[in-house]
Amino acid sequence: QVQLVESGGGLVQAGGSLRLSCGASGRTVSSYTLGWFRQAPEKEREFVAAISWSGRSTSYADSVKGRFTISRDNGKNTVYVQMNSLKPEDTAVYYCAADLNAGLPRTVSAYEYWGQGTQVTVSS
Repeated sequence: QVQLVESGGGLVQAGGSLRLSCGASGRTVSSYTLGWFRQAPEKEREFVAAISWSGRSTSYADSVKGRFTISRDNGKNTVYVQMNSLKPEDTAVYYCAADLNAGLPRTVSAYEYWGQGTQVTVSS
């Protein structure tokens, strides 16, 4: 089993930045694809970014491309997402997820393990 815990959320003004972290415990996730998703009120959970086990490959949703950067530190069993130029529409609960299979999936169903989420609120 893998336990994922997100941190770093909060309230920020539009144009500001936040860095989310997600630490894993229970077993190493160095061989897992790791992803970030978000869910706004009354909306479905949506893909934000994913990173391969090596960190050499990444994938981003069009809505965050150029503003968000996903990275990982396998030695710390942690994945990050640096969020810059935040917009009010980025407001959501952000979740990290782990997928044992190869690739950079964008679907919720592809990921086996999920964190509890951290709230990000961007004020205008």
